[in-house]
Amino acid sequence: MSTAGEVDGRVSPGVAVGRVTPGAAAAIADARPRASRTSPADRAAQLATAAEGLALEEGLHALTLRAVAARAGVASSLVAHYAPSMERLVADTFTSIVGAELAEVRAHAIAVRDPNARLQALLATLLDGSRDDVTGVWVDAWSIARRSSVLAEAVREQMTAWHSAIVDALRAAAPASMHVRELDRVAAHVLAMVDGLNAHELVDYGPTGSGLALIARVVERELSLPEGALTR
Repeated sequence: MSTAGEVDGRVSPGVAVGRVTPGAAAAIADARPRASRTSPADRAAQLATAAEGLALEEGLHALTLRAVAARAGVASSLVAHYAPSMERLVADTFTSIVGAELAEVRAHAIAVRDPNARLQALLATLLDGSRDDVTGVWVDAWSIARRSSVLAEAVREQMTAWHSAIVDALRAAAPASMHVRELDRVAAHVLAMVDGLNAHELVDYGPTGSGLALIARVVERELSLPEGALTR
């Protein structure tokens, strides 16, 4: 009888062929590489990334347990385990997407030193048509939030954050005598015009010409800036 045993194609000296002692089996099992477990933080990040990708490509309406699970390559029950509710998942996905956009736009504007040029950069970036996928998420959010208090709260928070960013840019370019209430009013106008023009862009509607020029002329008047100061 041979004194060599074979397990998974490997010969183990001193073990009879066809038989593996419990001790040898345990040693062999310990020697095999083990699949690493995904940490809760990594799993949550994986699911968040899947939800964000789905929302950007297909809209917030597309976020369902099955759709997110399929995108992430996991079971629906796992998504349910990490998402306390679909309302919360939709709100968190919206917040992550638009929050990242705001951080990016802020960073782009802050890098410009001249106040007028910084305001122009902010407006131009918001209207350059490169973020139609994010605009679609905003439009979906406004619609869905009518029946979701959780999402409505998230939308209000992000609109407030955007308002503050616009006020900051306006304040730097405005006369020192301009009251904060006036800056708030102008910022509200700017935000409404940006949202409207970007929503129109999704369906190719609107007058011929630059959206930046439409908004810039209004802002120039409000801030007492020379005509063309924000479009040069």
